Amino acid sequence: MTRPAGPPQGDTVAAALDAPHNHFGLIRLLLALAVVVSHAFSVSSGEIADEPLTGLTGFTLGEHGVNGFFAISGFLVTMSYERRGWRDYVAARALRIAPGLIAATLVVSLGLGAAMSRLDASAYFAEPRLWSFIWNTLTSFKSAAALPGVFASNPLAFPMGTVWTLKYEVICYAGVLGVGLAGLLGRRELCLAAGVALTLAVVVREIAAPDGAKGVETALRLPLIFLAGGLAYLWRWHVRLSLPGLALALLVVALLSPTPLYKAALYLVTAWGVLVLALSPRLTGWRSEPPADLSYGVYLYGWPVQQTLVALLPGAGALVLLAPALALTVMVAALSWHFVEAPALKLKRRLLAAPAGG
Repeated sequence: MTRPAGPPQGDTVAAALDAPHNHFGLIRLLLALAVVVSHAFSVSSGEIADEPLTGLTGFTLGEHGVNGFFAISGFLVTMSYERRGWRDYVAARALRIAPGLIAATLVVSLGLGAAMSRLDASAYFAEPRLWSFIWNTLTSFKSAAALPGVFASNPLAFPMGTVWTLKYEVICYAGVLGVGLAGLLGRRELCLAAGVALTLAVVVREIAAPDGAKGVETALRLPLIFLAGGLAYLWRWHVRLSLPGLALALLVVALLSPTPLYKAALYLVTAWGVLVLALSPRLTGWRSEPPADLSYGVYLYGWPVQQTLVALLPGAGALVLLAPALALTVMVAALSWHFVEAPALKLKRRLLAAPAGG
């Protein structure tokens, strides 16, 4: 596919990228807060099915939030690779993900864990499970591991329940890097064919094993949504942004809910929908960029904050704990931003400004 001649026209993604404002930052923050709201139910009861949207859509509000994250991520990192090249891309991705994750893992395991553990400090720090937790969280994004004596009476014992999605995020980042290094990002038709194949895989799974392993569903869902976001960037001159079209697409998704096409349609409409909300000229006439990007910190710290409140106030219930959980999570995320993530981004800018041979 070749780029159309002349400036971008109409309500297309390409035209919207030339506008002075977008809502990516605001939407990412809202999606992260939605994950915290969703986890208020499962953390308090131990049952994912207690989350209200599960029965209505087949997915929790948190899963919908993660879906939106992956769509935005696919769009933005594909744009990052195309504009900056692989060296800048690798540095940017590593410095965006790793510092916050390392800090959160150490804060939760060495600080919060030591304070909340039933073991005394010397026994806690001598526990091999503590150091295994740190290693496994940082190297394989384990989210279902417990810390010794921590949250043992909670319905769910593990202290960092959201980091598992980072595994898929890193895999998708590596996919963009591999495709880019192979020179295939410019072959947009081939990338589109990969998206069609992955969409068909989702549909086939729904026909062949609709009640199959959740892990298989997730391994198809998140890469497809990420790829759909990337495709929206690669085909940006042709992808239109329409609020009435989004409303119609959501209606079609609802009508497809009894069929094997439902999940594939939901994933694709989610990917397009968040881009419509972030870029539509009808919505972006005002600046909404938050003064600090708290979304990653909210996502990392929401679960341990909620686990702590459940441990300190057993039986309080999801709705009672939700407001303090949100407030505390935002405060901790602000600390993460100002003392970990923002300094890392400054380092990124210095690295990217350095000469290639320096």
